[in-house]
Amino acid sequence: MIEIKIIGRGGMGAVTASQILAKAAFFDEKYAQAFPNFGIERSGAPVFSFVRIDDKPINLREQIYNPDYVIVLDSSLFNVLDIKGKEMLVNSSKKIKNAKTVDVTRIAMETFGRPIVNTAILGAFAKITKLVSIASLCKAVEETFDGDLVEKNKEVMRKVYEKS
Repeated sequence: MIEIKIIGRGGMGAVTASQILAKAAFFDEKYAQAFPNFGIERSGAPVFSFVRIDDKPINLREQIYNPDYVIVLDSSLFNVLDIKGKEMLVNSSKKIKNAKTVDVTRIAMETFGRPIVNTAILGAFAKITKLVSIASLCKAVEETFDGDLVEKNKEVMRKVYEKS
């Protein structure tokens, strides 16, 4: 079983990212769970969301304490949290020790005109880990968003996927 922790700030879409990732795993014919863990529910506060992916049914219903992967949507969270993981993917333009960094903010700004990084970083995650396909991520986005958001989110995921 693969366990993933997504860390962001309130309003960044960590919970939505976990739901999209779980749906993509399902479309790739895997079993998946996605669940949030809210602390203080306010904009900008740290938010944690989790995903489990496996080839067999998942019966575990507990918090994830030692994730296989950690996805960090905002690198400034390293200043306020002790973030550790076996494999880390961080949205950052700077190198971070023991982490794979991708500047998804820049690509999101080019695509959206705003720093919408939750779906963008999933493109990098798919490319780096091969746990889900980009096609399934796009299908999950189609089921999650409406209107112009569908195409923009698919575009940003594909751009990041290609550059990772």
